Amino acid sequence: MAQIETTPALATNVFEPGSLGFQCKSVKSTWDSSSPPKPLFIVTPTVEGTYPVLLFLPGTQVRNTSYSRMFQLIASHGFIVVAPQLYSCALVPETEEINSAAAVTNWLPTGLPSALPPTIHPNLQLLALSGHSRGGKSAFALALGHSSPATTLPFSALIALDPVAGFCCFRIPPHILTYVPRSFDLTIPVAVIGTGLGPERKLGVLPACAPNGMNHDEFFTECRPPCCYFYAKEFGHMDMLDEVTLMSCLCVSGDGKGGKDGFRACLAGVFVAFMRAFLERESGDLRVIVDNPGVAPVTLDPVIFVEE
Repeated sequence: MAQIETTPALATNVFEPGSLGFQCKSVKSTWDSSSPPKPLFIVTPTVEGTYPVLLFLPGTQVRNTSYSRMFQLIASHGFIVVAPQLYSCALVPETEEINSAAAVTNWLPTGLPSALPPTIHPNLQLLALSGHSRGGKSAFALALGHSSPATTLPFSALIALDPVAGFCCFRIPPHILTYVPRSFDLTIPVAVIGTGLGPERKLGVLPACAPNGMNHDEFFTECRPPCCYFYAKEFGHMDMLDEVTLMSCLCVSGDGKGGKDGFRACLAGVFVAFMRAFLERESGDLRVIVDNPGVAPVTLDPVIFVEE
């Protein structure tokens, strides 16, 4: 079981832009054998070096570029972010989305180096998996082995951003939630980030975007240690996006402490702190957030870290 070093720290800079510049690149999927199985949006540091990689699966009907502000903050702290566009229509079965995510994962060792600037190198031994909303559930499913083909790369950590397992009262296959605590058969560390307004119905009548019983709370309940939980109670399911989308119009939005820019900075900081702790074995930033959630630019209440 993964453990983190007990590095003491009194402060953290993960909620601020990092010291590295960043660059964004879109990579098309073509008939060329070297091209990715799906279109990619990639954000990397600009300083020459070798960096850990974050594979991020977007949410329902959300473009991979819609998270660019959050991705840029993450990259500025020394990470390569790879976000595939796995489908263009939400009617695509989620099993197909998971299989496409596996295909992208298996492409990374041979394809990603040539898709990056020549001075930027991926360290795929330090590969984190993440996703938002439906993509968050797909990330869990991929890590749990629900893909065909199976992934050939091991993941070192999983970060689920407001994961959702269904719509209204309908669970969508594959049914990975068991409603049994600590039932996920995962040996990697997991972080779950939830929003307080995701379970609310917009105008009181529209279906909740992250309904109770199928959202972050149940996903975290089924995680085994080591696992972390961060609850942004004043924000909504789509509040991290760069722009207003059709899906965000259907979800309750919040404007709590820090505003949406602060929310994006908070999410990026949590990603960076968690990956530093479990990919790079530098736990100071995560310890600061767990011990003093008030350092975050938005209200995180509660923050939970289960080590064993």
